[in-house]
Amino acid sequence: MTAFRGPQVPGAGRGKSQTASPSAKKRVVVPFDDNQLLPRLLGEYDSHLALIEDRLGIDAHAHGNVVILSGPGPDCEIARDVLEQLYQRIVKGEDIGAGDIDGLIRHARQAEPVVAGQAQIGTRRKVVKARTPAQSTYIRALEKTDMVFGVGPAGTGKTYLAVAFAAHCLERGLVERIILSRPAVEAGERLGFLPGDMREKVDPYLRPLYDALYDVLLPEKVERDLETGVIEIAPLAFMRGRTLTNAFVILDEAQNTTTMQMKMFLTRLGEGSKMVVTGDPSQIDLPTGQRSGLDEAVNLLAHVPGIDIVRFANADIVRRDLVARVVEAYDRASLANQAQATQSKPPSSKPDQSKTS
Repeated sequence: MTAFRGPQVPGAGRGKSQTASPSAKKRVVVPFDDNQLLPRLLGEYDSHLALIEDRLGIDAHAHGNVVILSGPGPDCEIARDVLEQLYQRIVKGEDIGAGDIDGLIRHARQAEPVVAGQAQIGTRRKVVKARTPAQSTYIRALEKTDMVFGVGPAGTGKTYLAVAFAAHCLERGLVERIILSRPAVEAGERLGFLPGDMREKVDPYLRPLYDALYDVLLPEKVERDLETGVIEIAPLAFMRGRTLTNAFVILDEAQNTTTMQMKMFLTRLGEGSKMVVTGDPSQIDLPTGQRSGLDEAVNLLAHVPGIDIVRFANADIVRRDLVARVVEAYDRASLANQAQATQSKPPSSKPDQSKTS
């Protein structure tokens, strides 16, 4: 069992700054007004401080109503900013966790001043805060643009944030309904062997959308809205021939659409509606040789006014660090295979002109 960490000598923490040169170190004292709020700020057994130490490579410990930071100057300043923002959330009665700390640190490390602060989405059940600068860019694109593409690896929050923003718009009367869709493409499985009718066969493919809905909306509201059609979850094939007005429409797993399916879906957008398309180009389950409708749409529509395309990278994976490492390992293997295939490809031969006359 871990013992409570009491006051320590500055520089004796668990951070990585012990290997830094002494000249690079800085000591920063961060005071707080209310001692009773400090246990929530520091976390159980100072777990929040330990996370800040690990992420920033500094030493941090609490003494009385202050937190003492020691390490490289820029990292200590980031830690100070993170602690002060977390404290303000606690003063407002908000709960904080490891995800909030990671999000604030990622935003503070953003070099380009393109994203000012941490964007957030509020629903009656919870407040969803961006954990990376790319997520903040994505949320702001959802706020100002009627058609948004979110493209990038799994675990970056593309679908979850889109569903949360759809719930936000529905609760505030900005749209009348939410329509969530996915292409029912088989990733090695066979729908025909699943029991039940068509609805029961495709529901497992749409389950991530249900999970996101239940996380951002009250369960009873989700059930009621599904029964009345205010929230509709359907395979992409069911969208053909419809005009979707006053709706928030999300197409998930869009990398598994064909060119014609993507064009069909995008042209469903009606008056008063917003549309979000999300997908991971590295996880295409279409037959070999068939081009993804998502790839083509992103290339064709990149410079069309009124459309925003937000690209996520491996650094934006927020599911957990291990997921990011898994994605990076697969990416390295894919690049190595491509390089090997290029090297082993025989040179193109031209016909011998001397034998033709």
